[in-house]
Formats: sequence, C-alpha cells, structure tokens
Amino acid sequence: MKTFSIFYLVLLIFPVAGITQGGKKKLTHQQSRPKNIILLIGDGMGTAQIFAGLTANKGWLNLEQCSFVGFHKNQSADNYITDSGAGATAFSTGKKAKNGAIGVDALDKPFPTILELAAKHHLATGLVVSCSITHATPAAFIAHQPSRTMTEAIANDFLKTPIDVFIGGGKKYFNQRKDGKNLCDSLLKKGYAVTNTLSEVVKINSGKLAGFIDTAEPPRVTAGRGDQLLKSLQTALKILQKNKKGFFLMLEGSQIDWGGHANDSAYVIDEMIDFDKAMGEAIAFAKKDKNTLIIITADHETGGLALTGGDMKKGLVQMKFITKEHTAVMIPVFTYGPMASTFSGIYENTDLFKKMKNAFNF
Repeated sequence: MKTFSIFYLVLLIFPVAGITQGGKKKLTHQQSRPKNIILLIGDGMGTAQIFAGLTANKGWLNLEQCSFVGFHKNQSADNYITDSGAGATAFSTGKKAKNGAIGVDALDKPFPTILELAAKHHLATGLVVSCSITHATPAAFIAHQPSRTMTEAIANDFLKTPIDVFIGGGKKYFNQRKDGKNLCDSLLKKGYAVTNTLSEVVKINSGKLAGFIDTAEPPRVTAGRGDQLLKSLQTALKILQKNKKGFFLMLEGSQIDWGGHANDSAYVIDEMIDFDKAMGEAIAFAKKDKNTLIIITADHETGGLALTGGDMKKGLVQMKFITKEHTAVMIPVFTYGPMASTFSGIYENTDLFKKMKNAFNF
C-alpha cells in the first residue's frame, strides 16, 4: 500500500511523457507534430566530410544546433553499397530499390513519395538542389523510372505532380529534348514562372516556380555558382510558407559527392561549408516558426575519406581518400524541431520515410 502510494505520488509530480488522465495520449511539445518538414541531404556526406567542413570552418557548423542524432543503414536492394537513386528512393518512398532506380521498389513498381503525399494532403512542396533538377536525388522525390539515366522521362514526371517550387540546373532536359517537346511551354501553361538565372529566381515571391539556374549542371561553388543554394532556399521558403497547411521541402547539397568522386579535398570542404549555410538558414527558419522539423542527413558517403591531420584554430585539415566511389558506412541523421527525438537511434534508410510520414500524420 505504501509502495503504491509513493509510485502514485511520483506519477503526479513527474507524469509519463505523452500520458494524461484516463490513459489518453497527448503529445508533448517535443512530440507535437510539425506543420512543415525540411529535409536537407548532403550527397556523399559522411562523418569525415562533416568534420572536415567543421575544421575548415574553425570549429563550428550550423548542424551543431540540432537536438538529436541518429544513424541510418543505407544498403540498396541489390548492393551492399548504394547509389544516390536507391538511397534517395528509400527516403522518399520507404522502399528499398535497386541501384540506379528512381521512385520504384526492387521490382520497379512505383510507390508514392513523401512529396507526392504532401501534395495530396494539400501541403506546398519544393525541391532545391545544386545540380540538375533531374539528377538522382531530386528525381527520386517526384519521378518513377527504372533508371536515373532516363533524364527526359524524369523531366516529364515533373508535370504529373503538383509541385510548387523546384530550383536547380538541367533546363535542357525540358526544352532541348530528343522527342522535340518543350516542357517549359507546358510549365508556363500550368501557371509556373519559368526562370533562366538565379537573379530571376530570387525575384519570385509567390505562385509556382520552375527555377532553372543552368542549362545542364551548375558549376562548383567556387567556380561561379556562389550562394545559389542559400538564395534558392530563401526563395523557396518565401513561397512555400504562404500555404497555411504547411509544406515539405527537400534541399540537396549535391556536389559534396562530386568532390568525393574527384578525390578533391578543397571541393569537398567548399561544398560542405556551402551546404552548412543552407542548414543554418533552415534552422533559423525553424527556430522562428516553431512548427518546422529539420532533418539533415546524406544518402551515402563518397570517397572513403579519412582525416589525417589538421588545425582547428587555423581551419586547416589534411585528408586522404581510399576510393573514388561510394562506401557502405552508416550515415548520421541530425534533427531539430517537433518530433526530432523520433529520429534518434540506428535504423534502415527506409525508416526516414516512415518517420516523416508519421510526423505529418499521413
């Protein structure tokens, strides 16, 4: 009797999270569902790439503001080492795909993506990248094709889902096609503002935006791309937040991966710091908004990067690569905002879809 009384008293003083009188479940502030989700993917970004950027930035990255950290296992349906197509498809659909596949399962059966589900639930949706908008990662959120190489078919899929904003390169897959179609004209008929440069992109404040910044692949950040990723994110947020029901936005720091494939230390570091600027902008938005879940992760690691020396105060780092391809190591997941704690732990990459779907209560 005495033990029960003490236990009951403890429950009154320190109630179990999420439990109210009568046993009904009530979400706490940390557990409350987000209205918006911003998924930031650093393509090819493992822990070494993160710490190289942190060292070069003299001891700080914006992702350190995140509240929780987890890890995902990223093997594809047919390979111990995933590619970006299968990796992003796991995030977008919750299904394991074969390497190279886009928005389909291991049998090439299409499944709805988290972006398509958001649109179905009348949320605003967006994709922002520093590569072609038809590249593997962005494609996996809106297209359904057996191969990432089918860039013209992927471009055509952008007309099948009511996405509000997409910004990146690759305009030629829309208006310089082998089939002779001009999908830019089709986008205009659907009410999109179709732009050709970043300076045109940043002038758009509302409506639907097809923000092309390059005919093919944009250059690296130090070769003329500049702060495209940050400004594209700012533009996307201006537009998407006008939807009172909320939004889903995927942003990719695409060229961290390309630096890894090239075994180019400076390329990796420059792109990592550029991606971190976008992370900082997203987290600042979430802090002000208080209804936005931030998820920062990667599809895989590229280059087998090792840090062999450095000086945090001087921002110097020494690096070595063991391959020019992807590796199979687990990838960190950093989260901030409502339901961030649900992304802690170690899990399959497909669970990111399930966790986002649960957060949105779809």
